[in-house]
Amino acid sequence: MTAPTNIDPKDVQAHLAQFKGDKYRDGWASLWDKGNGLPWDKGFPNPALEDALVQRRATIGGAIGQDAQGQSYRRKALVPGCGRGVDVLLLASFGFDAYGLEYSATAVEACKKEQAENHSWYRVRDQSIGQGNVTFIQGDFFDDAWLQKIGVALNGFDIIYDYTFFCALDPSMRPKWALRHTQLLSPSPAGNLICLEFPRHKDPKAAGPPYPSSSEAYMEHLSHPGEDIPYNEQGLIKQDPLRAPSKAGLERVAYWQPERTHETGQGENGKIEDRVSIWRRRN
Repeated sequence: MTAPTNIDPKDVQAHLAQFKGDKYRDGWASLWDKGNGLPWDKGFPNPALEDALVQRRATIGGAIGQDAQGQSYRRKALVPGCGRGVDVLLLASFGFDAYGLEYSATAVEACKKEQAENHSWYRVRDQSIGQGNVTFIQGDFFDDAWLQKIGVALNGFDIIYDYTFFCALDPSMRPKWALRHTQLLSPSPAGNLICLEFPRHKDPKAAGPPYPSSSEAYMEHLSHPGEDIPYNEQGLIKQDPLRAPSKAGLERVAYWQPERTHETGQGENGKIEDRVSIWRRRN
């Protein structure tokens, strides 16, 4: 297993502060090039995702789907900002054709190294289904070039898993983040965006990354993709109860506190602060 890095998150914050606007992604790539990666990388998949795939299968669906002609196919799962690829490999172990996207070429190489080490937690879960294909791709989440490289159309992913990606982006990028998910996720009910919401318990005024990410922030941005969402001086979402969700937005179909998660998602006395939410395109 690749050991997690010990870099201080404050050093990451100071480094990324030098990269404004669209250059923000270059800041993350340069961290990988320096050998730092993610300071909160635990080196193994979050157990909350594993539990969701097992316990919420009725909502998420299995790895094998059927098209309109009744032909079976292996469903596609995407992990944007996949880090070392641990969650990609976990999804493949459940039978999904899993794609890990990273902006950094160095990160992609780290993913391939993780795959080669063949850890026990990536074991095939169902021998009758087998393991899905694994593809790691370098590209910018916000453009289509990487989709063309792998031959996947827009709205072509049945599962998208978002963890430490939403919170890693500068909050000014959140409207684009939400809009992009609507462009990548397949139609309902087959398409499910799984968000492991983190860090919910961080002071809303604290610096990032990881940026404080309340459940209300996920709700407002995904319900109104591409729209500017106001935050107050305390860093909290200004919710308008009379504001209707966008017809182009996503709808939250499940929301719960996981039984297990990484220590970074726990507060005092081991209290789990993380939440898992599942989103679908509105019909």
